[in-house]
Amino acid sequence: MNQRDKLILKYADDLANKFNVEPDLELLKRVTIALGPSIYNRDSGNISSSEESELERVKQKFMIEKLGLDPDEDLHTPIVSILETYGRTHRTKYRAVVYYLLVKQFGKEHVYR
Repeated sequence: MNQRDKLILKYADDLANKFNVEPDLELLKRVTIALGPSIYNRDSGNISSSEESELERVKQKFMIEKLGLDPDEDLHTPIVSILETYGRTHRTKYRAVVYYLLVKQFGKEHVYR
């Protein structure tokens, strides 16, 4: 099993145990692959819930540019909700997990097909 596959299993475990979500492993794999080598870096592979600039980056680069969501829509609340479910004190908030949940929440699975 390669390193990416091990990370995908970690992400699936987080989805199941922290969010009570049975993950679509194929979609999770595609979201993870789209993140590229950033998943292997501790800093870029995680999302900092305490940095407003990080949340703005997720909104702009991922939700608006990648998923094609309307910038006038309230996109901040779904990010914050996911991060709060993860737990503010929980240091490891995997970017792939957050992105996967946003894709599912907004019904944008077709972006990864």
